[in-house]
Amino acid sequence: MASRRADDHTAGGSSTTHVLGVVLAAGAGRRMGGPKALVGPLASGTSLSGREGSTHPCEHISGVSPLERVCGWVHQAGVDTVLGVIGSHADQVRAVVLARPWLVLVEATAWAEGMGASLRAGLQAASECGADAVLVTLVDLPDVRTPVYRRFLTETRLQTNTLARASFHGTPGHPVLIGRKWWPLVTDSAQGDQGARAVFANHPHVLVECGDLATGRDVDTPQG
Repeated sequence: MASRRADDHTAGGSSTTHVLGVVLAAGAGRRMGGPKALVGPLASGTSLSGREGSTHPCEHISGVSPLERVCGWVHQAGVDTVLGVIGSHADQVRAVVLARPWLVLVEATAWAEGMGASLRAGLQAASECGADAVLVTLVDLPDVRTPVYRRFLTETRLQTNTLARASFHGTPGHPVLIGRKWWPLVTDSAQGDQGARAVFANHPHVLVECGDLATGRDVDTPQG
């Protein structure tokens, strides 16, 4: 499976790092009114009932759903393959999301446990794909777009031991880059609504400032 490849020139020669994108979009979005993969400020298009702008989770059909938009922005930044982690209303999401050669849907069957289950599912799929590192982001960050992902990838050393995250005017946020070395530790700590927070809190990592490009603020209610 294809992934972003970055040549890392070291004293011992050059190596190629395979980076996959992982977009976490499994949540039910209860405060938003429907599954995060399909509803929210990034949702647009026509509903199954033919009404413009419908956000009912079982009606929404979009030429570009929130999940597709965010995965597309990661892909446009140079990541060849993006894993979209889904859960709530998974069958509906699969029916809506258009097939693309660079987008792979991964179902987190334990999504109701919280973000941790989604991250574990994404890491498991990335491991099966033979990736060396993952760029992880969330589907509910409406102004974190291609320029953020491009800068983040450009200014981060893409290696199996990399641990990095974006910051917005000094406040850490997403995306994050997690090299394969860290996956077992992240998997163990990703429980409930905790993703990789404990790993970043307890281990040195790179911060890439992106506050001039976006706020990095998540939106989980219709009011923003």
